[in-house]
Amino acid sequence: MFRSQRPPRPRGFEEMVSFPFVEALLGRRSRRFALGAEIPDGVFRFRSRHPPMPLDELETLLVVAACGGGTSWHHLIKRAERYAPHLSNYAAAAAGRTFPSAAGFHTSRTFFTDDRGVYVLDDASGSSPVDRDPSGALDLEAVVADVRRRVRKLEDGRLRLPPEVPFVEAHNTWVANQPGSLLVIPIADLAQHVLLVLLYLLQNGFVIYDDVHRRPIPGIADYADIVDPEKVWPITLVEQLSLSEVVAELVTSCYAGALMLQAMGLGGWMYTGIDPFSLLGASGDPRAPGLGFRFDMRDGWPYPNVTGLPGVMEAFCPPRFTDMRDAVEAVCARKYGPGGPYHRETPGPWKDSPRVRGAAPVHDERFRSCVALEAQYIFDTFGKFPGTVPSVFTLQYLQAFHLDLEFYDAFYQPGAYLRTHADHMDAWHGTEASRRGSSLRGATRRARRLYRAARRWLAAKAARPADGA
Repeated sequence: MFRSQRPPRPRGFEEMVSFPFVEALLGRRSRRFALGAEIPDGVFRFRSRHPPMPLDELETLLVVAACGGGTSWHHLIKRAERYAPHLSNYAAAAAGRTFPSAAGFHTSRTFFTDDRGVYVLDDASGSSPVDRDPSGALDLEAVVADVRRRVRKLEDGRLRLPPEVPFVEAHNTWVANQPGSLLVIPIADLAQHVLLVLLYLLQNGFVIYDDVHRRPIPGIADYADIVDPEKVWPITLVEQLSLSEVVAELVTSCYAGALMLQAMGLGGWMYTGIDPFSLLGASGDPRAPGLGFRFDMRDGWPYPNVTGLPGVMEAFCPPRFTDMRDAVEAVCARKYGPGGPYHRETPGPWKDSPRVRGAAPVHDERFRSCVALEAQYIFDTFGKFPGTVPSVFTLQYLQAFHLDLEFYDAFYQPGAYLRTHADHMDAWHGTEASRRGSSLRGATRRARRLYRAARRWLAAKAARPADGA
């Protein structure tokens, strides 16, 4: 599907690039009724007259780029009083993306599926092939080209997840992951994120305390030469805060995509109504293999613990690593090794990038050993890492498709969709819309007429004097 050469650029592309941000912000709505959709009963009973129409290559790449594209170099955190004048050393990624990540950790990956297959964006956190020009702008086509290069196909056909309860929430069975739609699935390596938080805490003079079993970490007093063992954060608090941080990362990834839908005139919405364990592959039902991630289930655990997809995305914990010391070494290699944010030879946005990248303190053997002790304690005590939250986490998704405007014209007053939706078929698929027949062309023309009529009505209303004026 994803050609090595740039696909043709339609008129809609230029209109998307110039679409006002405020209009996207205020115009965002969850628009769930796609071409080919059906609501069989109730007040919104309606059956689309048109077959599903998948997004084309360019549309798909633009939405995926909005959710997970690279946006040049991460600027890093500048200063912390505790170890000034050294540079703060929290980040794990040298490059930034379209969404923020706590302290520049960037532990998530972008997966997506459509009628043609299941895909993942390969990690590029250690490089930034897209640089800003002197005005600070990025070339969107270069960002899209970078995304195209990083797309890896995992399997043919749409993600295998039946649209039925318990795999999908009851109110989404008619629409979730349906033919013709694009489903974007950001997934976080929460184990790696918690490791990075443990490094952060020790850098700032704190260690963890087991508040579940009400005891300090055995052996932590041996590190009194580098940290006060009485200055502690509870394990449950550390892990809940880490979970909150990755949730913010996943949600803002999908929100960026949702704003892009408005500029492109696509339907869709961001939602949580797919069971995350089933989606990842831990349903236990052969009818719903999902993404096929490996998982463990033990007595006393309330849910399965997913640890990754071998060769694609594996959490920074066993079984990928023999023990948590190996995982600590791996996360430090990501920070300080080639391509890392604190490796002198990694390029950057500064006038003297080697000097900046080399200014951060390196985690020495004693430091790493202390964090490994904490991490191994969690793994040994709880049987997994992290101990009280999942190793791999997902919950927020973005779905995109071509909107059936006839549904909105039938049930809504003018204004239910934007001018970009009204004009999408002609602006992005002039020839394709013609090939699909007169009914689709007619729907597009009617939508444009209704949109223009609504704008004229609003303009006339605004021109009338207010009561009492």
